[in-house]
Amino acid sequence: MSNSFTLTFTAGPEHIDFNGHVNNMVWLDWVQQIAGAHWEAVARPQDQAAYAWFVTRHEIDYRGNIAEGDTVTAHTFIPGPPKGARFVRCVEFTDAAGKKLVEVRSTWAMIDKASGRAMRIPPEVAAPFLPDQASASATGSNS
Repeated sequence: MSNSFTLTFTAGPEHIDFNGHVNNMVWLDWVQQIAGAHWEAVARPQDQAAYAWFVTRHEIDYRGNIAEGDTVTAHTFIPGPPKGARFVRCVEFTDAAGKKLVEVRSTWAMIDKASGRAMRIPPEVAAPFLPDQASASATGSNS
């Protein structure tokens, strides 16, 4: 389904802090990487050309961590429709055993690349990322 997206990340030596595990800023970098990959995989080419995103807020819950060489699976999804120019995006990181290590809830705002200004998210831009819309689109494309 296009309304969710998954990537894996492996902790390299450059990701490890003085505590011997992945640094907090790395988790945020991975959030940005999966959000960008999801946008590039799902958004229409004309939307990718016209719009960009920036974060206005991150909320992070740390329940565990990984060490160098360990891998996590990141799963991202949009839990509901946009509000004006903003979308909430969730990312959950789980370890090889399936334990949830880090949960992130971010607010992203869309900007028009031509003007550089935030703008209301059009329904056709949001639709592929929404659970109800993605299911309806998938059903419609098979008929």
